[in-house]
Amino acid sequence: MAYAVATLGGIGRLRPAPGSWGSAAVLPAVLLGPLACLGLALLLTAAGLWATWRLLGDDTTADPSWVVVDEGAGQLLALAALPAGAGGFGLLLAFLLFRIFDITKPGPVGWADRQHGARGVMLDDIIAGALAAALVLLARATLPEGLL
Repeated sequence: MAYAVATLGGIGRLRPAPGSWGSAAVLPAVLLGPLACLGLALLLTAAGLWATWRLLGDDTTADPSWVVVDEGAGQLLALAALPAGAGGFGLLLAFLLFRIFDITKPGPVGWADRQHGARGVMLDDIIAGALAAALVLLARATLPEGLL
């Protein structure tokens, strides 16, 4: 069960770029609206902490690429910043911002990535998702209504 959670049902084994596949897997959740995305992000975060702890145990340096539940949780946070009924541009913006923050690991994302154990595996993506959500909210406040 922990393996299924950590890989989002095996998606983490897709190549290339398993993190991008894990992020893309949760994109349909945008259809459920922002509160559902936020709730699912919290659920995946809790399940991801459990699963990565069960699978990685005390190995404080492990962050295997096949663990993508963290990408799913972070991407859901970015999606939660979109308005209900968001269009393709908003979805693409949330996806790209999250992936950029997750890959480049600026500032607090990089700090979180250096943390150990299950917390470190999950935390960098949660922060990347929160940063992407903040930029999506800024875009919603500054761009013409209906664009996102």
